[in-house]
Amino acid sequence: MPTMTIMPTGKTVEVVEGARVLDALLAADEKIMHKCDGKAECGACHIFVHDGRRGLSKIERAENEKLDTIVGVGSKSRLACQARFGIDNVTVELLGFASGI
Repeated sequence: MPTMTIMPTGKTVEVVEGARVLDALLAADEKIMHKCDGKAECGACHIFVHDGRRGLSKIERAENEKLDTIVGVGSKSRLACQARFGIDNVTVELLGFASGI
C-alpha cells in the first residue's frame, strides 16, 4: 500500500491506490481548502508534489486549464482534487494559502 508524506508537518499516512489526494489529506485530518467539490474549478486545493509525481494520475485538461490560471504554479503543482494515487509513495506540500497555515 503506498504512503503519502505531508509537508510541512512530516506526517506519513497509508493511502489507497486510485484515491484522490484531496480525500487522503482530509482523511488524515489535514486542513486544505476545497470549494468546488473536486471539479477543478476553484484551484483552492493547489499543492506541490515533491516526490512520486510520476506515480500520480496524469494531468487532465480541466486540471491543466485551472493550473494555468493560478499564480505560483510550477512543475510540481497539482490540484489535490484531481490527482489520484498509483502504487508509488508520494510527498506533497500543503501551501500556506490553501492549508490555513
